[in-house]
Parts: sequence; C-alpha cells; structure tokens
Amino acid sequence: MAELRVRALQNADRAAWERLWRAYLAFYGTTLDEGVFDVYFERLLSQDPHEFNGIVAEVDGELVGLVHFLYHRHGWSIENVCYLQDLFVDESRRGTGLGRALIEAVYKDADACGVSNVYWLTQDFNTTARQLYDRIARKTDFIKYSR
Repeated sequence: MAELRVRALQNADRAAWERLWRAYLAFYGTTLDEGVFDVYFERLLSQDPHEFNGIVAEVDGELVGLVHFLYHRHGWSIENVCYLQDLFVDESRRGTGLGRALIEAVYKDADACGVSNVYWLTQDFNTTARQLYDRIARKTDFIKYSR
C-alpha cells in the first residue's frame, strides 16, 4: 500500500514543486515569467507570518500534490482569514483523496493559528475539483472582478 505524507514545503523540494506548479499553471492555461518561480518559491519558504505558506503531498517519497495559502486581515473580522491560492494534484493521482488531504492540512494549520475562515476560488470549468469542494466547504454567491 502506498504511503501518503502531507508536510511543509522544504527547500529540497524545488524541482518537484516547480514541475507540479508548472502543471497547475498549464491546467489554467497560463504561463509566468521565469523570475516569478524563484520569488514565489522563496516566499513559500519564508518564516514571515504575512507571506505565503506551502504544503506538499508525497506518495512513496514522490511529490504528487501542493497547496499554497496566505493569512491576511479582513475588514469584517478581528481575526485573520486564510486564502488558499493554489491547489494541485498530479493528474495520475486525482480521485485518491490527495486534494482533500491537502485542504484538510490547510484547515488544520488555520485552526492552529486561530483562523476559522479558509476560502478559495476556482474556475467554473473545474468540475472535478468542484465536486470535492462542494463536500468540504460552502459555495458562496460572490463573483470575482479583476482589473
């Protein structure tokens, strides 16, 4: 039986993380300048509580999933909120519970930080992931606008 391990992103994960994050970006039909990769990875490893956090999923020692999240202030709450920005599981591992495990790891981290509100966005066409999201979170009525 395969061994699943969900843990904090580490510096040694750089190559595997980049492979997964490039696949995530491709899923959403986007590319980024190469310099963004270095800066984002550095932010994910920062100990600054206002920076991004990274958690990865390993199966038998191979990185197969990632989640990135950020704590920030909210005008309607005294406590911070948690924005789950990126969630990706290798296509060959989807439907195995890894996405749920990564989201639950963020929930656990948020609980430990005293943060009850964890939220994220996804695109309408992401129907497979939305089936999971509908089971573990509440869909809101908000519509995103962007400049």
